[in-house]
Amino acid sequence: MKVLIADKFESCGPDALAAAGCEVVCQPDLKDDALVEAIRETKCTILIVRSTRVTAPMFEASPHLAVVIRAGAGYDTIDVAAASRDSVLVANCPGKNSVAVAELTFGLILALDRRIAECTQDLQQGKWNKKLYSEARGLKGRTLGIVGVGQIGRAVIHRAHGFEMPVVAWSRSLTDEMAEELKIKRMDSPVAVAAACDILSVHVASTPETKQIINKNVLDALRPGSYFINTARGDVVDYEALATVVKEKNIRVGLDVFPDEPKTATGDFLAGIMKNGSIIYGTHHIGASTEQAQQAIAMETVRIVKTYMQTRHVLNCVNICAKSPASYLLLVRHRNRPGVLAHTLNAISHAGVNIEEMENVICEGAEAACASIQLDGPLSDEVLAEIEASDENILGISLSQLDT
Repeated sequence: MKVLIADKFESCGPDALAAAGCEVVCQPDLKDDALVEAIRETKCTILIVRSTRVTAPMFEASPHLAVVIRAGAGYDTIDVAAASRDSVLVANCPGKNSVAVAELTFGLILALDRRIAECTQDLQQGKWNKKLYSEARGLKGRTLGIVGVGQIGRAVIHRAHGFEMPVVAWSRSLTDEMAEELKIKRMDSPVAVAAACDILSVHVASTPETKQIINKNVLDALRPGSYFINTARGDVVDYEALATVVKEKNIRVGLDVFPDEPKTATGDFLAGIMKNGSIIYGTHHIGASTEQAQQAIAMETVRIVKTYMQTRHVLNCVNICAKSPASYLLLVRHRNRPGVLAHTLNAISHAGVNIEEMENVICEGAEAACASIQLDGPLSDEVLAEIEASDENILGISLSQLDT
């Protein structure tokens, strides 16, 4: 199986893929038209990317491309809708960078509280100002608010307990039982979290539902002098509203992500909010960029590839239909012989019924099997009789309506 790696990738990854029997092509600087051409020329089955954008022309470039793997948690750099139209499955590596992002989150919190950047800059310029920089507030007993309690959010919560910080949180999936288990207080909305905390940290994935989930209403609810941290994605926060509330309420801000970040690893970039003149710290979207995290992501990527090679099942697939449109289930018990299912599928096709999902399970000994065929409509008694009589190797059939 041919694998194209079109991004920087830990060396343990390509080595493990080659050891698994893959033909690996590493071209880490591919972008745009060059990537389209590489997909076409290599005839790769699997494409692995990290920050490289994967667009519609890339899915259309080759009929051989079957899987795209984002070597990271988010997948907003991949046109998932285009992938689905071209029957390309998209996978990611959730949770493998949780610790790294949580560590950076607390790095930003501590840096804001102790104003580490300004301290260092003044010392480098020969200035001593212990009076100013002795005014840190400290973290113990201060309330940390979290929006998004996935694996990264939970890693942040775990570290907050180490700092003896009470935690309030909101997430669509967070229940009272889960909150009790995590030893946090569940709030009813992001606004409620912002109003109750001293430090607000965002840990939601970038989806259409979370676009600017941290909006003006949330930011206006922050207490004067609060801290705000975003290590998630730039589009989950209204940065214009953030710039306003920073000035109005003297909010300190730590950001690892920005709207309209450069597509390349290096280049000129000046985020508007960094010109705000307030205490705003920024890093270069490096939340997941530790050796530990990248090695874990590489090994998860290898696991996805190896599983696909062995089973054609894609782990962590993000574009499988959540609910099948099938309304009927046809079970076909049959001898494990060539051509048996061909008669069945032909009869279904002629009846004008579409097959939504299908699985053929082989019984021990490989003498017989059972095919589960999910359909978007019923089959008439005549069609069922035709299927049953079409081949002597069919042992029995049944049709039932699915619960919808």
